[in-house]
Amino acid sequence: MDNNRISTFKVAATYIGTVVGAGFASGQEMLQFFAVFGLKGLWGLLVVTALFMVFGYIIMGIGRSLGAESHLQIIKHSGGRFLGTLTDWLITFFLFGALTAMIAGSGALVKQQFGINPLWGNIFMAAFTALTVLTGIKGVINSISAVVPFLITSAVGISLASIILVTPQSRSYELVAATVPTSANGLISNWLWAAILYVSYNMVLAISVLGPLGVQAKNESALRNGAILGGIGLGGSAIAIYFAMERNIEIVRNMEIPMIYLAGSLSYVLQIIYALVLIGEIYTTAVGSLYGFSARITDINENKAKFYIIGATLLALAASQLGFSNMVKYLYPIVGYGGVVLLVSLAVASFKPKKKVLNAKK
Repeated sequence: MDNNRISTFKVAATYIGTVVGAGFASGQEMLQFFAVFGLKGLWGLLVVTALFMVFGYIIMGIGRSLGAESHLQIIKHSGGRFLGTLTDWLITFFLFGALTAMIAGSGALVKQQFGINPLWGNIFMAAFTALTVLTGIKGVINSISAVVPFLITSAVGISLASIILVTPQSRSYELVAATVPTSANGLISNWLWAAILYVSYNMVLAISVLGPLGVQAKNESALRNGAILGGIGLGGSAIAIYFAMERNIEIVRNMEIPMIYLAGSLSYVLQIIYALVLIGEIYTTAVGSLYGFSARITDINENKAKFYIIGATLLALAASQLGFSNMVKYLYPIVGYGGVVLLVSLAVASFKPKKKVLNAKK
């Protein structure tokens, strides 16, 4: 039986791939949430690393105990009727919003880097994402975990190379922290709150995959170690990108995709390669978001689910014309505020006895 379950590595890789997306690998998230706070942003990322380990384990553990098929069983268990309902709507809304943002991001990327009509990038990402989700949870896990090692290696490699080889364009940590606004959009007041919001909205997005992922884990040890390894992988990668952003903040602070600029500073070939990496990053988050959204609105194992999957993808494709950067700048922090309720509920629920939630979709 255990031979059909997933290992520690796949647990960690799927966790990382669900969180890592266009905002992460483009440098936008590290820029807007952490680099703007100078050295204090680094402390925020250390907090983020710890919180990712803790809440990843909590979510997968609750999901495993409840036999969760979607985020709803976990939400009902942790939040009760009132908070559970509000959080459910928040998560479902953000899953669709994240899917839309990823499709929009693919269009923006192919236009900027390759000069292709963004609509073609939108259509390609939407179609490839839908085809993957139609294969079911095993297909989602396999596709995300297979792509993640290359994505993380590329993002960290470009960041470290830019730190070593690209001449810094920003001033000292103290000067940067003193002269750059507290956040790019006024929704984040300090580095600690930025860290909490960052984990919060990522958990809102990841819970839809992490819950069922806990059920698929080989054993409790694979689940626990996968959460720890996933948290370290996420935190370490974020810190590498943060340093690259902070050192060049005077140049990259107004760029749509700052990591593409840094890759281009090293080599045009690396710039092209990293553009392809970003497409992979977008894909992993889009797949997780579409699966989670579809699993919430229908029984993902029934034949009718394919119509919901295709329908949701087409709606997201239409909504993606609103643009990518605005979603990272405004949608993510706003959802993060609501997601704080989720974090508190999950922390409390980790101490509650767990029993399977029946008729969760009703």
